[in-house]
Amino acid sequence: MSGNMNLTLKVWRQKSNKDKGNFEEFKVNDISPDMSFLEMFDVLNEQLISKGNEPIAFDHDCREGICGMCSMFINGRPHGPKEGITTCQLHMRSFADGDTIIVEPWRANAFPVIKDLVVDRSAFDRIVSAGGFVSVNTGNAQDGNAIPISKNDADIAFAAAACIGCGACVAACKNASAMLFVSAKINQLAHLPQGQPERMQRARAMVHQMDKEGFGACTNTGACSAECPKEISLVNIAAMNCEFVKANVVDSHE
Repeated sequence: MSGNMNLTLKVWRQKSNKDKGNFEEFKVNDISPDMSFLEMFDVLNEQLISKGNEPIAFDHDCREGICGMCSMFINGRPHGPKEGITTCQLHMRSFADGDTIIVEPWRANAFPVIKDLVVDRSAFDRIVSAGGFVSVNTGNAQDGNAIPISKNDADIAFAAAACIGCGACVAACKNASAMLFVSAKINQLAHLPQGQPERMQRARAMVHQMDKEGFGACTNTGACSAECPKEISLVNIAAMNCEFVKANVVDSHE
């Protein structure tokens, strides 16, 4: 694409979770196609500030596709129209001159809006605190291949650990389910030696905390995995279900 773009943005504005929100329309002109989506928002906010208006609140941190903070629902898709990327990795060349772009926060009861496009995702932190950890002393870092673990298990754990906890899976799910996130965290530790001592109680505790937070049920539509910026596999959900069933069986025999 050559030349800069003029765009119309319809952005969700909401002062707090207790206030009623609404869409506001903005015009942004002379946007370079090489800008990231967040850089385009920086330009918009600079324009708002220069006119004495309140800038749009949105989450961001690393801007390198690592932290997952850049949680924007863009034209009906978490992180926008491209697959396998976060919002900060989305470039304006993915849009056309004259486009209208609709930007919303994650929509989920368990992710209450803090302000504008910023939502409270601390529910994920509480789920991890419920069981997504190991309490054994693993000591100093081991030499490569010193810990007896098969390559298959290592690959599965590594793939699950790629989850950055951005919440795109929740935003994409029609039920606002957190099953993909929770299953990735459970499955990562289930395939590591360090994760074995608490394996059974971990599955129960994290699933129960997920339900307590108010996330919806999984109906296996696959939208979560399809929109995940790290392409976490649905296989993790099946594995988590197995972990949960085994944990309940063991608990019933104790």
